[in-house]
Amino acid sequence: MNVLGKYQGASFTELLASDYAHLHPEPARFAPGDPRITVPEGTTVLALKYADGVVIAGDRLATEGHRVASRDVQKVYATDQYSVIAIAGAAGPAIEMARLMRIELEHYEKIEGEALELDGKANKLSQMIRANLPAAMQGLVVVPLFAGYDRRRKLGRLWKFDVTGGRYEETDFEATGSGGLYARESIKKAHRGGLTREEALRIAVAALVDAADEDRATGGIDVLRGIFPIVNFCSERGVDRAADAEIEQVYRQILASRPGGVQG
Repeated sequence: MNVLGKYQGASFTELLASDYAHLHPEPARFAPGDPRITVPEGTTVLALKYADGVVIAGDRLATEGHRVASRDVQKVYATDQYSVIAIAGAAGPAIEMARLMRIELEHYEKIEGEALELDGKANKLSQMIRANLPAAMQGLVVVPLFAGYDRRRKLGRLWKFDVTGGRYEETDFEATGSGGLYARESIKKAHRGGLTREEALRIAVAALVDAADEDRATGGIDVLRGIFPIVNFCSERGVDRAADAEIEQVYRQILASRPGGVQG
């Protein structure tokens, strides 16, 4: 418990606001469309359920308009041992939110002596997104996906959010970002109940490849530079990231199965 300050609760962000306001992130202040402001945008992220839990993945490209801002930005973060966040939107605020979410959950567990339920974690992220609304109204929109393994219910679960903090639990899969529509259509054609880990990985990688084919802001798999999507599995065993070599093997199988053996 924080015995030195005024705030005595378990929320890290409320502790900052109450006792360490000078460290609390300030919302951005600029006019929409201000030509002096160029904000890298992150796209495309997705999540889908499989037999043992949930898989959540994201490409690595960040763009500023038609320019590549970064080819290897991280968009998928483990927030604790049993939950993962994937970010799309304004890259800076999104990455900050993902990192703050991880600290928030760690702080809560240290203060309360036990981890939040998965529903509580989703609620906490919803509050963070709602707090970002003033910045979102200025163009710094953050639209994450949140997924994890519910140890009480013994299953994987996933949520999408809107810019006001509204959260919506999805039954089977979801994708967001500029290529989210194409990723969802790709997943829809292949998803079914009881997927194995290998099948889920192939569907996730194929969806990102399909999104990159149709959306120029979504990064494809760059074998030459060794840049691969981040794919995390979350199950009863915890969070496990797929190896780049495993993703490359699946990617080459996908290309070989296409007419002519090349990417469209």
